Amino acid sequence: MLYEDVATQVARLIQTGAYRVGDRVPSVRALSRKLDVSVATVLEAYRMLKARGLIEPRPQSGYYVRPRPVEASPPSERPAPPSPAAPVAVHELGMKLLHDARSRSLVPLGAALPRPALMPFDKLRRILARILRLHPAEAHGIDALPGCRALRVQVAQRAMLAGLPLSPDEIVTTCGAQEAVSLALRAVCRPGDTVAVESPIFFGILQAIEVLGLKAVEIDAHPREGMELGCLRAALRRRRVRAVIAIPTFNNPLGSAMPEEKKKELVRMLASRDVPLVEDDMYGDLHFGFDRPKAAKAFDANGLVLTCGSFSKSLAPGWRVGWLAPGRFQRDIERLKMTSTLATATPLQLAVAEFMAHGGYERTLRVQRKAHARAVDELARAVVRHFPPGTGVSSPEGGFVVWVRMPERVDSIALYGQALKAGIMIAPGPMFSPRGRFRNFVRLNAGAWTPDLDRTIATLGRLARA
Repeated sequence: MLYEDVATQVARLIQTGAYRVGDRVPSVRALSRKLDVSVATVLEAYRMLKARGLIEPRPQSGYYVRPRPVEASPPSERPAPPSPAAPVAVHELGMKLLHDARSRSLVPLGAALPRPALMPFDKLRRILARILRLHPAEAHGIDALPGCRALRVQVAQRAMLAGLPLSPDEIVTTCGAQEAVSLALRAVCRPGDTVAVESPIFFGILQAIEVLGLKAVEIDAHPREGMELGCLRAALRRRRVRAVIAIPTFNNPLGSAMPEEKKKELVRMLASRDVPLVEDDMYGDLHFGFDRPKAAKAFDANGLVLTCGSFSKSLAPGWRVGWLAPGRFQRDIERLKMTSTLATATPLQLAVAEFMAHGGYERTLRVQRKAHARAVDELARAVVRHFPPGTGVSSPEGGFVVWVRMPERVDSIALYGQALKAGIMIAPGPMFSPRGRFRNFVRLNAGAWTPDLDRTIATLGRLARA
């Protein structure tokens, strides 16, 4: 096939160093003219190279040579057997990390937050001031459940990009994704129930499980494709699992993105057993490729998927504006919301809705996606350059966190303490596991990356070597 010949030529240039990691390869049209082949042929060649992990598309920019560090958690041919159901104990470590994150004297490589320069704070402030001035009665009132309709309309319109044909009335606004996840768990579980949890997974989800008195079965995640469905299937056969919790699109901290077919299989598997799926879709909009991946809920025909989202990673972390599409559990979610926070702050919902309605959100995302893709690449290369030999780094396709596997002799809890003394905050691996696994792993925040931080990574590397 002609496109295979084109792919082979470009691959050879990458492998010989003519194009290095981060370099832009020729545009589709330029390569078409140079090789005297059709645009369709070059597109097919680039799709093949993308599938092989050699290049990646960036919105409105073209194709770039993808970083090729060692994977942080090598895939296994056979999924590991599911862990026994057990209580979760990460709350104290998570609280310590959040406490340290408030210190402005620390380099913020632990908390998953973007640089303020990438956030539209000034625009949001002006919109909020105008709303408070022109619509004081509406802004200072309480929006009855399911929440601010203007915002739910915008979320529903945007959900179409993720394959979700939601109506505004099928969405409940929340105080960030953390409340959405907590409400979802409370709606489908009772204290003492067992939930299957993708691992590693965001420690805030594990904190919610712990506080609610639930037990967790740990299901290993593939470094590129997310939750190992064979392992999950075994867990469902062996014990009564009340719900499954996963981040199918750009897992935090792993960065994995479950392929569409795998999402379909996951939803079908759970539907056949009438088991709900709590889906955290926090990072779905921050994809590096051209198209936003579909959410798992796109394949839900039974209302069993509860999808949680938020604007905390893209617009304003402190505003705590999120949402939940709870499917058949909406009545339960509204009752629980009524008895917890009652409502999400009205003026903040109105401001986010207006920002989205006039295109501000999409423009912001375009800037952030490019910045995050570049930052993830540069941070990964810095880690490979400075950390001990044998260190591996994840290669996420969205979001802005990087999962680092260090040699087994390195204890990330000890490294966390040493890093604090050096003025650096990191997130140690055990806080992303129900059973405290991943002792030699750390999560680093590429959202904070600037070239000056190369020296900080060098310091961390020296500490890890020691």
